[in-house]
Amino acid sequence: MKPDDIIICRCEDVTLKDILELFEAGYDSFEEIKRIKRVGMGPCQANTCGKMVQWEIAKYFGRRLEDVPFQNMRPFTTGVKLKAIKEAAEHEND
Repeated sequence: MKPDDIIICRCEDVTLKDILELFEAGYDSFEEIKRIKRVGMGPCQANTCGKMVQWEIAKYFGRRLEDVPFQNMRPFTTGVKLKAIKEAAEHEND
């Protein structure tokens, strides 16, 4: 298969060709790729594409997979209680 036919990140529609072009431009970390192409920022939060991106970085740059850091995980800053959502919905048409 051609690199432009291989989807790495389904959420953000990023192909292997997109990733390889970033490598050729000098980008070599998950964080850089994430900031440019939004890989790992879709609904799956890199649960689908994360390991594939790590693998491609390791393979392209001749690194061990264990030596390629995963993206920084940033949890939500505050939670929302379901009760607050329910109450807001009930009063939405007031």
